[in-house]
Amino acid sequence: MHKLASLLFAIGLAALLIGLAAQLPLGMTPMVVGQAILEQAPGETGSANIVTSVVLAYRGIDTLGELAILFAAATVAGLVLAPSIHAESRLRAKPRHDAGLVLRAGSDLLFPLLLSVGFYIVLHGHLTPGGGFQGGVVLAAAFFVSFLARPARQPSHVGIVLIEALAGASFIGIGLAALLGGGAFLQPVLDKGTLGQLVSAGSLPLLYLAVGLKVGAELSGLLAHLAE
Repeated sequence: MHKLASLLFAIGLAALLIGLAAQLPLGMTPMVVGQAILEQAPGETGSANIVTSVVLAYRGIDTLGELAILFAAATVAGLVLAPSIHAESRLRAKPRHDAGLVLRAGSDLLFPLLLSVGFYIVLHGHLTPGGGFQGGVVLAAAFFVSFLARPARQPSHVGIVLIEALAGASFIGIGLAALLGGGAFLQPVLDKGTLGQLVSAGSLPLLYLAVGLKVGAELSGLLAHLAE
């Protein structure tokens, strides 16, 4: 009976897919929505990078959901990896020595470079490929390299939580500001500026900055727990 039900489901699914494919015009690209976005996004959002328009404007609520999922995953992982009271006391009693000269020197060299690259990717996400998610990962890597070189200098978990909370609140606050202005949630506000310039795309660069700081803070805390 189970095999018969599976067979009927497979036949029904195949019939559905064949019926949908039969309605598509042969030899024509069915990307109606995608073509409309390619044509209208630069004028509507002021962003030269169409991906930014989709991620933060047309699909902004979905991006907010992705941030919520990342927050939940980082929180659960932190709770699982957090040492107990007795384990933490033993870790504090045991001295943590710095890494060798090569790793410490490399960390001192890479830390400012990674910060610069990370913020560059975040702040230029509306102009070139990149954005808050990619730049946030680079920012987290900068602090993680520094932590590996000097384990005794643990990152401030209070500071990480504060940055994460302010970034998340800023993202939602910008979306609510669009609602108060009579638009849709996360609809670009402020002046769109000149297409292709750094100061352009209205509030989209601010949203990407909030995303970058939130992602960077969450991953920094997670990597710190893994290293401990």
